Amino acid sequence: YTYSKALSSVVDDSEQPNIQVFNDLYKNRSVSSFDRTHNLGLTTVWALPFGKGKPWAGDNAVVSALLGGWPINSIISAMTGRPFSVDGSGSGFNTPGSSQTADQVKPEVQRLGGVGVGTPYYDPTAFADPNAARYGNTAFNILRGAKLFNWDFGIFREFSITERYRLQFRMESFNFTNTPHLGTPDTDVTSEDFMTIT
Repeated sequence: YTYSKALSSVVDDSEQPNIQVFNDLYKNRSVSSFDRTHNLGLTTVWALPFGKGKPWAGDNAVVSALLGGWPINSIISAMTGRPFSVDGSGSGFNTPGSSQTADQVKPEVQRLGGVGVGTPYYDPTAFADPNAARYGNTAFNILRGAKLFNWDFGIFREFSITERYRLQFRMESFNFTNTPHLGTPDTDVTSEDFMTIT
């Protein structure tokens, strides 16, 4: 488990600051785009407790033959969503090479949790386009996308063919719970899909 907060003056993979005006470089400092506040990883390998030398069914040859020698493995990943910025129109901004953010017009941004067209993930009415030659009042990477959960699961068994050779049966399922891995909502305040995950 990791609890962390990554801060940076470069908020994306371009290695360029979003605001390149020298006197305003301090506005670039924010949570990094790769930050995950909570990150839990569980990796397990467990042999089923049946069969010879195990707590259960060791004296029953049939049950021991069927259930003995089956290890189970799993990898579980659960983490906080990635941060993202709410983008405003740069048309009146007049700072080439810099990024504009939107204005937050409500005191709190409500997370609605919707997925798909017409069902926003965050309240889109909480933001507006600055439409002026000034910075938007929001900082970079102020919101987070959907959480991620993934469980890879496997079960296998080895059969001795000879003293030297073994045969292994393996069944594996990636994303065992079939949980969707959602992208980031549309971040452009001027877009008709603003704040929806499409």
